[in-house]
Amino acid sequence: MVFLITITIGTVIVAYLLGSVNSSILISKAVSGKDIRESGSGNAGATNMLRTMGKKYAVLTLIIDIFKGILAVLFAMLSVKSGGFEWCIYPAGLAVCLGHCYPVFFGFKGGKGVATGLGVLLMWDWQTALIVLAAALVIMALTRYVSLGSVTAAVLFAVIETVKLRGNIPAMICVIAVAALLVWKHRGNIVRLAKGEENKLGAKKK
Repeated sequence: MVFLITITIGTVIVAYLLGSVNSSILISKAVSGKDIRESGSGNAGATNMLRTMGKKYAVLTLIIDIFKGILAVLFAMLSVKSGGFEWCIYPAGLAVCLGHCYPVFFGFKGGKGVATGLGVLLMWDWQTALIVLAAALVIMALTRYVSLGSVTAAVLFAVIETVKLRGNIPAMICVIAVAALLVWKHRGNIVRLAKGEENKLGAKKK
């Protein structure tokens, strides 16, 4: 038990630090010399990269952020023997998302965690992750609201996984926490959606 707790703490720290390496900030500074957080919506993520720096850098940001979530959980899986890995994979998944949203290397001001969260969800339960990803893409295609698709996917995943993980309280807490984090980071978008003021994908920022 002590060993598992120690390994989990170490893995969580590594996952958080990995999450804190924000690709959009690094790429924007390397390419333009400017911090992406000073442009567009001010968010350090793929959508803002798309609007301010174009598709190429947006796709690169998206891939790196997704891989970051995958890598954090994969590292957790390798940290302990089979049978005890859930002690690490769920807290590590939450930690890497927290790192992306509140990066220690960039003044705790990061992105909204959607791409990194997707990487985590794919490792936690790839089947459910693909279902909610498909749902999110349909919503985005029909409405052109990236935020609406992202929030819907986060909530849907939490609902499905909570049912599947019933009885596994620590895992359920982490799943719900990740979903809550993503919704919280989109609180401004939710307000704008309610007011009909949210920017659609492909439209110029108001």
